[in-house]
Amino acid sequence: MDDVVIVGGGHNGLVAAAYLARAGKSVRVLEKLPRAGGAAVSASPWEGVDARLSRFSYLVSLLPDRIVSDLGLNLALRSRAASSYTPDGKSGLLVERSPGEATVRSFEEVCGSLGDWERWQRWYAGLEQLAAALAPSLLEPLVPAEDLRARVDGRVWEQVFERPLGETLPELFGNDLVRGVVATDALIGTHASLHSLSANKCFLYHVIGNGTGEWKVPVGGMGAVTAELERAAREAGARIECGAEVTSVESDGKTASVSCGGETYEARFVLSNVAPSVLGRLQGKEVHDAPGCQLKINMLLRRLPALKSGVDPRLAFAGTFHLDESYEQLETAYRESAAGQVPSVLPGEMYCHSLTDPSILGPGLAGHETLTLFGLHLPASLFQGRNEELRDQLVERYLDQLDAHLAEPIRDCLAVDAAGRPCIEARTPLDLEEELGLPGGNIFHGELEWPFAETGDEVGGWGVETGVDNVFLCGAGSRRGGGVSGIGGHNAARAVLERL
Repeated sequence: MDDVVIVGGGHNGLVAAAYLARAGKSVRVLEKLPRAGGAAVSASPWEGVDARLSRFSYLVSLLPDRIVSDLGLNLALRSRAASSYTPDGKSGLLVERSPGEATVRSFEEVCGSLGDWERWQRWYAGLEQLAAALAPSLLEPLVPAEDLRARVDGRVWEQVFERPLGETLPELFGNDLVRGVVATDALIGTHASLHSLSANKCFLYHVIGNGTGEWKVPVGGMGAVTAELERAAREAGARIECGAEVTSVESDGKTASVSCGGETYEARFVLSNVAPSVLGRLQGKEVHDAPGCQLKINMLLRRLPALKSGVDPRLAFAGTFHLDESYEQLETAYRESAAGQVPSVLPGEMYCHSLTDPSILGPGLAGHETLTLFGLHLPASLFQGRNEELRDQLVERYLDQLDAHLAEPIRDCLAVDAAGRPCIEARTPLDLEEELGLPGGNIFHGELEWPFAETGDEVGGWGVETGVDNVFLCGAGSRRGGGVSGIGGHNAARAVLERL
């Protein structure tokens, strides 16, 4: 009998396996795909092209330094040259990673005054204090909301936790484009109006990562992150079996049985690194999925395109390039998509991994650059019955929208593969479900939750409990899960170790 069987070998499952194996426990990881890593992997999607892209997930913010240190991970995470750039007619809003004169000039040009810049500084100073106070709590047992509230400024708490951003942002900022740049962190992977607190939850996790909220580029791509996690788990003694699809999980609260490929594995504990709805089906329950809502487009370019604004593309695309993401455009896209319509204007954001980390490109690709686009407010329901057709249409529409801000067509910049085809690929929520097993393509495994105990029963727990004493969540679907963080894996390991 194993001490622990982990269902799913994504990054959180590997984190849990490494912690438990280092504590001397016998651990078996069962992963249905041919390789470990889940969505946090690198791949070469184009024939004859030596480019290792972070194909699904692509940036790192929530992974705590403590997990990296605890597990002895050899990782390099680099800061990007810019935080964001948002084109606006003949100009654009540039936010440097460390804001200086160029940022100030940009705000004055776009907004007509420095009022929004001054309010921007106060807003993000408050969020920095919030991040520093809350980030350590993500690796601790759950406490009531009032305990966390006592650690932060009351005004910031109200703005982030109690009032919808759809009310706060118009009060804070006069310029619609500025409001939109702030708001996008509330909508990535979340289909919600800015007037819903669901958007606030998404926003929170995007701004508190590792106590700073900064999103960094993993050197070597996302596959380098999970390769290190797999190495740490295996070296500690964990057994990782790929091509092993679990078909059922049974437990009486004391021992558990996990069926996989004609084999049955007995264990004292089961950790689930699959979505909670998938675990429910494995347990024989009736469950409902919470579908995802995004489109991911990967491109390889022979060169970055010049911009009509004249801004250096190596700066504009290094950070987050916001495409048609003003506050009103975001809200309109939500309303249209919620009504079952493809948005009339598609909000999206891009960045160039290779500007910060050229190591993902082979020696024959000197001068080439990658470009990743993440489209918002595109729920899985829109793709039902027409996935391939709509996917192709959306790719063309996004390229056209990008062209509106470029001095040369983006299609003229695309590299080609060995067969002469453009190096571009797209993945919808339905594609993620088919390829990764994410129900409805939901990158968060379900609805995000607040990082505190919402009932008395949750106080002192780890946010991984399922109602069965020896079955825990360890993935993105755990409380405080979502993103490439390892937090769910860490907290599930702690929950098990408290009981062994």
